[in-house]
Amino acid sequence: MGEDSVTIAPGAGFTRFDQTFPILTSGEIERMKRFGEVREFPAGAVLFRSGQRAPGMFVVLTGCVAISQRDGLGHRTPIVEQGPGQFLAEVSQLGASAALVDAVAETALTALVIEPAGLRSLLVAEAELGERITRALILRRVALIEAAASGAVLIGHAGQKDVVRLQGFLTRNGQPHHLIDPRDDAEAAELMARLNLTEADLPLAACPNGDILRRPGDQEIAEALGMNTRADPSRIYDVAIVGAGPAGLATAVYAASEGLSVAVVDRRAYGGQAGASARIENYFGFPTGITGQALTSRGMLQAQKFGAELLIPACVVDLDCARDDGLRTLAMEDGGTLTARTVVVASGAAYRRLDLENFSDFEGRGVWYWASPLEAELCAGQEVVVVGGGNSAGQAAVYLSGHASKVRIMVRGPGLKETMSRYLIDRITSTANIELMPFTQITALHAGEDGALARVAWDCREHGPGEGDIANVFLFVGADPATHWLAGCGVSRDPAGFVTTGGADCAHLESSVIGVFAVGDARSGSVKRVGGAIGEGAQVVAAIHQYLAAREGVAA
Repeated sequence: MGEDSVTIAPGAGFTRFDQTFPILTSGEIERMKRFGEVREFPAGAVLFRSGQRAPGMFVVLTGCVAISQRDGLGHRTPIVEQGPGQFLAEVSQLGASAALVDAVAETALTALVIEPAGLRSLLVAEAELGERITRALILRRVALIEAAASGAVLIGHAGQKDVVRLQGFLTRNGQPHHLIDPRDDAEAAELMARLNLTEADLPLAACPNGDILRRPGDQEIAEALGMNTRADPSRIYDVAIVGAGPAGLATAVYAASEGLSVAVVDRRAYGGQAGASARIENYFGFPTGITGQALTSRGMLQAQKFGAELLIPACVVDLDCARDDGLRTLAMEDGGTLTARTVVVASGAAYRRLDLENFSDFEGRGVWYWASPLEAELCAGQEVVVVGGGNSAGQAAVYLSGHASKVRIMVRGPGLKETMSRYLIDRITSTANIELMPFTQITALHAGEDGALARVAWDCREHGPGEGDIANVFLFVGADPATHWLAGCGVSRDPAGFVTTGGADCAHLESSVIGVFAVGDARSGSVKRVGGAIGEGAQVVAAIHQYLAAREGVAA
């Protein structure tokens, strides 16, 4: 293979190929050598395999490598053959997550191998080169997700509660996957018959490591896919951040970029509520708007680039602030622990629910708390209800209007003027298939034959009761602080449960317990906006430095 040649697999499509697979110059490779070591591999050597952790980035010096996708049922899809001057890596190589592709040496190979820590150092030290590499990592992950030819194969029925949950979990965490239905897919039906599985076992998740999981929880499928879910119990971090929404990710970016060791924990996915937003149009610097997933994915990648460790999914259940050495220990739901010198509470808030007797029966079966492409596909051509008068509700209504036949916005008050940004009100007013229903509340939810939501009843103070055949309701009625895990450690909270900060003897974002800080939606008095959360995430790092410096001074 020539110095500047690369072979594309049949059917592979890359709209930005030169940026996805850049060719490095000899000078760039020479500068990169200080971050890794040159190794030799025989023809046929497996450099890394989907579902297993890769040793890092491979820069091909001589020889050729075949890259292919492989899903949980063993189907292999060739992607590209890479030769001298090209590198093998994608976002997974920045951290401890498993690879999403297979890489096999087609000929004898000489490669510069750069381990994840070295790769992160390279991206920081070599600004221009680092920008090209980072862009390629992002584009490669996007292409893998769009191709949906690797990762887990979900076996079940579209719209099934647990199927939607798994699809949402994998999508929010940037994990490629696809769904097949055993009712019309012979391979799925044959697998179920061979393993003596029934409808009660669905959904299944077939993972690249060979595991076939039955009705898996988020933690189970994450571990099978090689996601990083557990902290090293012997390590002491400078900062432990609970919550990977905008506030938590911003804290991680600024803290890690300033040399602090950082662990970020989230029970579900990075991005928080903002990550589920269909489009954010009033965030500084994005005049055409940006999806919450795209914005927070960039934040996640930045945090990893600077060395922050993301643990997802991982649920914190308790905080121990009583250690004699002044360290803070987080107790995890799986029995593990995470120890740090400081803790940042960025756990946000939990969605509020409607006070209806059978409400929980419909969560994930017609009642949703966000409007992503996944939910939009489920309600295509149907009438839907959006409950709430804030910006999140407005963004969802505008987005869903492009998919649903009609969108009803139900609010308890007289309108949107006091609760929603002007640009969203104007957009709603000018959209023909959106109807605003003031002074209206849902009074009942009714199931269809399959148990999913099929009909909604409401009451309007002006026009009386009504009902309709509506199978999808989107709730944006506020949230309660997710701070229950702080109950036993002495951190003061206001009557609503938000963490109070900035007392007489502590910094503005420090809680009543020294070394424990709060930012974003979980903090009492915070501005509930993405920009405000990110600003607090940046601001708290200065307070953390001050605390750590004072602590070191006392110890000295």
